[in-house]
Formats: sequence, structure tokens, C-alpha cells
Amino acid sequence: MKLIIQIPCYNEAETLEVALNDLPKKIDGIDEIEYLIINDGSQDNTVEVARSWGVHYVVNFKQNKGLAKGFMAGIDACLRNGADIIVNTDADNQYCGEDIETIVRPILEGKADMVIGERPIDDTAHFSPIKKKLQHLGSWVVRKASNTDVPDAPSGFRAYSREAAMRLNVVNDYTYTLETIVQAGRSKMPIMSVPIRTNPELRSSRLFHSMWGYVKKSMLTILRAFMWYKPLYCFSLVALIPTFIGLGISVRFLIFFFNGMGKGHVQSLILACTLLIIGFITFVIGLLADTIAANRRILEDVQYHVRKLEYDREAARNQKGV
Repeated sequence: MKLIIQIPCYNEAETLEVALNDLPKKIDGIDEIEYLIINDGSQDNTVEVARSWGVHYVVNFKQNKGLAKGFMAGIDACLRNGADIIVNTDADNQYCGEDIETIVRPILEGKADMVIGERPIDDTAHFSPIKKKLQHLGSWVVRKASNTDVPDAPSGFRAYSREAAMRLNVVNDYTYTLETIVQAGRSKMPIMSVPIRTNPELRSSRLFHSMWGYVKKSMLTILRAFMWYKPLYCFSLVALIPTFIGLGISVRFLIFFFNGMGKGHVQSLILACTLLIIGFITFVIGLLADTIAANRRILEDVQYHVRKLEYDREAARNQKGV
């Protein structure tokens, strides 16, 4: 059983060694532990720090591409190098390295394919009161969108089985944390959350520059992922708004019409017809989107089998090379 711990990095030379030193060297049930960093266009000596420490693999981007693309590049590299379990953690040592054993244990025991570390948000000193509220609100929205019970959706401290990692797809450029939960929940992937600890803050977050920016991007990511997996439901909800308004105006016009006052309310009839047409067209778009989503599910299944063949072949080749 091989575990690869991956760390996305962007100018992390000052904190990376602290995070690496905190990582476990041995876990019961794991035969081999290796380490990988994703250098997301760092302009400092992040790579030199990683190599001098003894990191096994380095994925290099020439320019910053963002957390989502870095995460997926790391997953790809881990799978190609034969990882049976992949753990993602942060370079700022936000998460306690000893808890890696906690989040991989459900996978080792066959209880889950994706495990998310639940941070003690309310007890985290460097989280402002408004950030704590927004973290809880965001997690609640993700739970509703994904049909899961994940209490800490934004947590980046996660473990994936090989099977789960091969099924991952991230299409947004912002972050992988929210979209992957919606994807996993809607595809019925076994997910678990386990309590973890956090370390004192070494630096401020680089994922967002303002609270409003974080909320806006997070909500757009959740909405997009939800529409991706439940398009007919989303478009039907949108279609209900103009449909009900149009029906209400139609009833109002009919009341005037049967009371002999319809001549002065033709504008209401035109508006009602327009709204009903908009509602109908929106529903039809939902049907088309649902058909496209069905094709996407087929393509994802094909993609999974192609990935499995490719990654298993390359992992076997690497093992022979060793």
C-alpha cells in the first residue's frame, strides 16, 4: 500500500520545511510513504527547499495557474507514480501532520473513498467571527447541493483512494474543495469526515484577497457544480418564477375580461404570454441540459477506464524501473 502526500505550493519557501517536517514517516497499514509538491509558478526557492528536504516528486508550472489546476496536476502525478492513497495538505502547515493517519484510516478500512478533515472552526483563533459564520454557511450550502453531510466543505486536508482519484474532475479555475464534494456526493461516492487539529497560522491565506471575493467565487463554484450535476432541477426552479408570475397576470386579465373590462388590459395579456413563453423555454433548456449531463456521465465513465489503463500501465512501468 503506497501513500503519496501532495502539497500545492506558491512561494512557500519560508513555511514549506516546517510543513514537511510535520509529515508522518510511517503509518500502520501503509508500506511506503512518498512526498510530492506542486510548484505553482513560485518565484522564490520553494523547489530548492523541497529537493533539499528530500521530496520525491516535483510538479512544475512555469506560471501560477491556481489551486484547482495545481491540485489536479498533483493527482495526475500521484496516480502515475502508483499511489494507492493520496493525501492533500497545505504548505503553510495549517493542518497537523499526525492527523494524516486519521484521515487515511477510513480508506484503509474500506469505509470510504474520500475523507475530509473537519477543522475546529469555532475554536480556531485566527478565524474572524464573520469568517467562521461564512465557513458554516458555505458548508451548509454544499451539503444541500451535494446531498452529503460534510461539516467542513472548504477544508483542503483530504485523502482519496486510487479509485476516487481517477474519477475526479475539476472544471473551475478557483478551487477544487467545493466542486469535488458536489461531484462525489451526486455520483454516490462513499465520503466521510473526521475531526482533525490545526496549527497556529504562519501566514495569511492567499486563496482570496477579500471576504466578499471569497464568498462570490465560492457561491459561483457551488452553483456551477450543482447545475453540472442536476441541470433539470436547476432550470425547472428558474422556470417556475416567470411561469407563476405569468399565470398570476393571466388570471388577473381573465377576471377583468369576464367583467367586461378586458379592452384596457391587453398589455397584461402580452406580458403574461411573454413570461409563460420564457418559463417554457427555460424548462426546455433544462431538458436539453439534462440530456447533455447524461452524455457527460457516459464520458466520465469512459474517461475513468482510460485513466485506469494508462495509470496502471505507467505505475507498473515505474515500479519495474525502480
